[in-house]
Amino acid sequence: QLHLVESGGGLVQPGGSLRLSCADSKATSLSFYTVKWYRQFPGEQRELVAGSGSGGSTDYAHFARDRFTISRDPAKKTVYLQMDNLKPEDTATYYCKAVLGGFNYWGQGTQVTVSP
Repeated sequence: QLHLVESGGGLVQPGGSLRLSCADSKATSLSFYTVKWYRQFPGEQRELVAGSGSGGSTDYAHFARDRFTISRDPAKKTVYLQMDNLKPEDTATYYCKAVLGGFNYWGQGTQVTVSP
């Protein structure tokens, strides 16, 4: 069973960048998992931001396609979400989810605030 931990959130000015990290607290490899990043605005459902398949495929929500990059570092057993050119409307809590064999594992989320 995974215990995912997200990190890297914070306050950034518009146009700035953040890199979010997602890893298992017990250092389990995520190589065999599909890992996805979601975000959630207050009072709304989580929405998909980007996904990374175990075979190397990636997919992005339309708003993320030109500004965000999902990647993996197998050595560090971490999945990243590089977010560039951040906008105030990107302000949200960001979550990672790992999926394998019908099981879904969520992290606790990390807050991203984009404000002058």
